[in-house]
Amino acid sequence: MDPEADLTEAVLTLPKGRTASRETLHKVKEEGLDFVCLTGNPQTGVSNRQIVEAVSRAREILGDQTMVIAGKMHGAGVNEDVVSDELVNEFVHAGADVVLLPAPGTVPGVTLEKAGRWVEIVRKHGGLTMLTIGTSQEGADEATIRQLALQNKMAGADIHHIGDAGYMGIAVPENIMAYSIAIRGRRHTYIRMARSIRR
Repeated sequence: MDPEADLTEAVLTLPKGRTASRETLHKVKEEGLDFVCLTGNPQTGVSNRQIVEAVSRAREILGDQTMVIAGKMHGAGVNEDVVSDELVNEFVHAGADVVLLPAPGTVPGVTLEKAGRWVEIVRKHGGLTMLTIGTSQEGADEATIRQLALQNKMAGADIHHIGDAGYMGIAVPENIMAYSIAIRGRRHTYIRMARSIRR
């Protein structure tokens, strides 16, 4: 069986507004959005090379007014490494403000040591990192979520992400709570929950 043929059949056709086309990026600028996230969702067939090119295009069009987040949290249906030292450098040099990385333990081979090294590479260039759970593990048990959360913190994540593969397109609410308590305790978790968005 030809894996390339299988990939071609699986790739989704996306509306232009969900692509990093010049037209879409000009619309992002026109609307004054604070940030844009350039990644590859399941079945989109988006490669890391395409993301690097999209980052360069976004930086050219958006200038410094819009934060650019870029990277992959899983393979997105493409047979390539999800991340590497070289790729992290490429994202930063292309103009990403935030490099999106898979959390240790979510993608095969992504260890705490590797994630920590990638975070250091980004930090050395003045960027931020977002460590992500995007492999449906957001629907795992609370003990797994706590372990992933603490590993992300140990790796040095600046931004934490938990995916939407729980009930009705959101992470399991109890897992969001478990994640938050693991990295910042009950006091800060409850204060954030109770605080008005107007503050």
